[in-house]
Amino acid sequence: MGRDVNVFRARGHAVLMISITVNGQALTAPEIPTSMTLLDFLREHGLTGAKEGCAEGECGACSVLVARPGQDTPTEWVAVNSCLIPAAAVDRQEVVTAEGLGTPEVLHPVQYLMASIGGSQCGYCTPGFVCSMAAEYYRGARNRHTTSAPGDAARTSDRAGDDRMTGQNGFDIHALSGNLCRCTGYRPIQDAAFALGWPEDDDWLARRRSAPAPTPTATDISDGDSRFVRATTLDAALRLLHDNRDVTIVAGCTDWGVQVNIRGERATLTLAVDQVPEMRELRQTSDYIEIGSALTLTEIERLLRGRIPLLACLWPQFASRLIRNRATLGGNIGTGSPIGDALPALLALEATVCLVGHDGERDVPIADYFTGYRTSVRATDELIRAIRVPLPLASTATFYKIAKRRFDDISSVAVAIALEIRDGIVEKARIGLGGVADRPIRALRTESLLTGSPWTTDSVDAASQVMCHEAAPLSDHRASAAYRTEMLTQSLHRLYAEMMEGELV
Repeated sequence: MGRDVNVFRARGHAVLMISITVNGQALTAPEIPTSMTLLDFLREHGLTGAKEGCAEGECGACSVLVARPGQDTPTEWVAVNSCLIPAAAVDRQEVVTAEGLGTPEVLHPVQYLMASIGGSQCGYCTPGFVCSMAAEYYRGARNRHTTSAPGDAARTSDRAGDDRMTGQNGFDIHALSGNLCRCTGYRPIQDAAFALGWPEDDDWLARRRSAPAPTPTATDISDGDSRFVRATTLDAALRLLHDNRDVTIVAGCTDWGVQVNIRGERATLTLAVDQVPEMRELRQTSDYIEIGSALTLTEIERLLRGRIPLLACLWPQFASRLIRNRATLGGNIGTGSPIGDALPALLALEATVCLVGHDGERDVPIADYFTGYRTSVRATDELIRAIRVPLPLASTATFYKIAKRRFDDISSVAVAIALEIRDGIVEKARIGLGGVADRPIRALRTESLLTGSPWTTDSVDAASQVMCHEAAPLSDHRASAAYRTEMLTQSLHRLYAEMMEGELV
């Protein structure tokens, strides 16, 4: 593999030793199952602050900090769900747990305020809250939003209806959207977050941000029954796909963790592509914006800075910050779930999926990509390298997510709408739907009816009646078929009302 590592023998297979720097100390494991999560790795080494609550990335009790390349500083401390990440995926990387932030004698500022303001009761969730809060505490851009001293909160809003609560210390409370507390209540936790100041000069975690993040290194381990490979070049990843039939491709591992923890699935060969440079680029030409499939949603959000308004509407409604810190667009497309939130938005944007294989690259319109329930035109030896969004963008666009919880929940119905309206006439309409068929779909008949029609109450009503028949939704534990149909009917009316009220332009 071209790096100096110890090689062990386990059950007749070569095994590379995993080494993770945790709280400044290298922790090694010569023999681990390829399915071992980072959470289990940490707990086996006696770091029991991070805990398993849900095992699927919804509670945040397992939150830890990982050093990643930053946009405002060379290194950024990113909060992630350790229950979802394979330990092998952070080989040669740096992790900080709640134990590494402070000690009982010298508490970290986050720990001190959580304790003194009453943000902890039973304490089960507290280490996870502390790590998520610390990531926001160290966010390089936080002080850009500061208007005065820490304390009171300022409320702003965006087009997605996300009532963003940002403290006057720049703390975005949605940094804690993936953390749940069952006994304390959220007000004292919010008070602690909004009371935070800024890191002192001697804060080692703050100083660490000025040095480069760990260099991605190739990893190849086997436990005798399965193998985990982290590729650092596109050629290496494609060669592995070409030479092996049964390969599970992962990037952020937010789906992998659920399959392993909840369903007990074990892949024969897992290929991690999250560090492949060709899959981590974002660039813009005069014709399109190309987004690398392995960029995390948080990275995309910050790199785009609102350049694609429809995606800007999507981000606050996509799971939680903890999930967005790992999840990728490539993963959302690759899993092919009919309720993947990004997929209706990409359909409305008329995005193209860039597939690359051993024989070259091809581009597939996302409307033609899905062939059925979790199936697609992607060949087994191809990777999703990037997603292209054509320019210019529609002048009016929005994303509606209907779910039981406002944040950190799975959609019952998702609707993405992009319209070009000139002089009161709809010149172009693109509508993506999720949760109402066996795959994400375009509302083609509704688009056709709207195109060329005046943007009036009558035309919206007529189009709504067509849209509710575009799909054949099922009833399940999230919603009934009748409810889903009604939500389709209401979405265009909602958009029309928001536009008339000036909420959307």
